[in-house]
Order: sequence, then C-alpha cells, then structure tokens
Amino acid sequence: MSADQDPFALFQEWFSDAKAQEKTDPTAMALATCAAHDGRPTVRMVLFKHVDERGVVFYTNLESPKATDLRARPEAALCIHWPMMERQVRVEGHVEPVSNAEADAYFATRPRLSQLGAWASRQSQPIAGRFVLEQAVAATALRFPIGAVPRPPYWSGFRIVPAMFEFWHQRPFRHHDRQRFVRKGDAWAHEWLFP
Repeated sequence: MSADQDPFALFQEWFSDAKAQEKTDPTAMALATCAAHDGRPTVRMVLFKHVDERGVVFYTNLESPKATDLRARPEAALCIHWPMMERQVRVEGHVEPVSNAEADAYFATRPRLSQLGAWASRQSQPIAGRFVLEQAVAATALRFPIGAVPRPPYWSGFRIVPAMFEFWHQRPFRHHDRQRFVRKGDAWAHEWLFP
C-alpha cells in the first residue's frame, strides 16, 4: 500500500476481500454518535449500504435515537471489523442527510417485508411484546396489499463524509500495520502509526 493511495480505493479493495472471506455480514459497522439530550457517546451496530468518494451511507428510521442525535450534532464515528481477515477500518466525519431520490432508490431495492417493517416499526419505542410488531406488520400489509410500497416519510439515510480513515491490519506479536488518512482540503494526508 503506497502512502499516496486514495483511502476510498483502499476501502473498496478491503471490502471486496471481506465480501469473499467474511462469514458474517461484511457491511456491519458500529456507529457512534453523541446523544442529543446530554452529549454522552452512544454506539450501535448498523449496516452500511453504499460507500463512494462522497462517504459512507446507512439508512434508518428518522425518529430513532441515532437520527435524533445526528440532527442535533451531525458528527459520527464508525468502526468496521472484519475478523476473518484480521482487519479493521475506522472513519470519523461530518454527517449529512442523503437526498430523497437516493433514499427512494435504495428503499425500492429492499425486500417487501423489510419495506413493510419500515412502516410498521416505531424504532426504539417501548413495545408490549413481539405480537404488537406482528400486528403492525399485518396491518401495514393490508394498507399496501399489492404494488410498490412507498418509502415512509420518516425513513431515510445519512452519509458520513469522512475527515479521517484509519486502516488496521493485524500482524503477529501485535506488530500491526496501522495507517491513517486525514482530509486536507481536497487531498488526503497519509501517515503510518505505531500499533
């Protein structure tokens, strides 16, 4: 890996390897935000759905705690761990909403039951039991019995615009490879780090 390599190209190279080698979902990432009400850090697992030179995209219910956090303080950090490859990628950056067109296009690719679930779920709200969710999904299926399921107005995505990438590759005796890319205007500064 050369020092002047584009971090997005390196990410895509590693992600391609992960899709071939990882036993679990290679799009799983830990997403950290700061809670809107008290600023405390909070983290959860989500799935990234798209990565390009603009950033890392994930989708969620806009009434969820993570969406509330991101509207109050649009900064986030994420960590992707690919244990079979013994690699990890960290990203930190500003967060912006995706466009309605992007959210509509992605929502249209989801399985129908996932689309119905997006309408039925009041994400992270208390629930009396699983049967309440099943009833809500059934009611939503009756609402949209045939044809395309439109995207709910409270469901969309966010893009993390990276200011920093860190790539970690495990090596024997904890002599790991660690390199960091930091955005400097339109370019990336590269440096190697002690493990």
